[in-house]
Amino acid sequence: MLLGDLVRHAAARFESVGIDSALADAELLAGHILGLSRGGVQAQILMGASIEEKQAEQLAQLYGRRFAREPLQHITQIAYFRQLELAVGKGVFIPRPETEFVAQLAIDAIHDAFASGEERAIAVDLGTGSGAIALAMATENPSAKIFAVEKSPEAHKFTSANFETYRDQCDATLVLGDLDDAFAELDGMVDVVASNPPYIPLAAVPRDEEVRLHDPALALYGGDDGMSVMHLVSATALRLLKPGGALIVEHADSQSMQVCQLLLADGWSEVRPHQDLTGRDRAVTAIKKI
Repeated sequence: MLLGDLVRHAAARFESVGIDSALADAELLAGHILGLSRGGVQAQILMGASIEEKQAEQLAQLYGRRFAREPLQHITQIAYFRQLELAVGKGVFIPRPETEFVAQLAIDAIHDAFASGEERAIAVDLGTGSGAIALAMATENPSAKIFAVEKSPEAHKFTSANFETYRDQCDATLVLGDLDDAFAELDGMVDVVASNPPYIPLAAVPRDEEVRLHDPALALYGGDDGMSVMHLVSATALRLLKPGGALIVEHADSQSMQVCQLLLADGWSEVRPHQDLTGRDRAVTAIKKI
């Protein structure tokens, strides 16, 4: 059986149910079975390569799961984020490409802390999920000390595995617990706080089936107006940060004004909205008053 025929047939089926990344997903799943990169799969297809019957059966099973709108990352158990390869699965929020921009804002804030004379910057990720933002901050700033908290025991098993994977490359500490009372020993000592909190209003229904059916509700919904956890993030960051410390928080593309107003009402200074690389409102940064 030709590999190209299998991949093209799967891509057509994926496209028929509204999967935007149909061909990419078909190629990536083939690579997962064959132990190849996406480019490697494309090269094999160009050469007219065949696939063994047992591998074809395994691939057909994975294609069936993706056709049913199970996320690609749940099938492969891997999510790529900046320079990281993260373990993910049922119970943990899959990090999105747009959050890479938010992580960059946090990484830049850590650089600023070092530039201002800090010998060892301290940063905290509130509600870390898979650990994406925390581990990006930690591995791209190995001289910094990073702390992260995750509330969900289901997510925490993936998070702890990811922290273990990068244990020798950075200084990062993970705890299981609520973000609002986390790290009391660091009150007034932190340089940067970052968070991608749940921000979908309870009445809203995510458009993508992968999100609606597979992402954990705890990581999606932020109360009636989507702002309940955002209030906790603001209060906790004010407690943790030293004067002049920076907060970086992600939000839905329709919530920039709400988040800015919330932070201004809480007494933050230099409250600024930021657009991601697609031009959508994605994050707000603020500074704790000196």
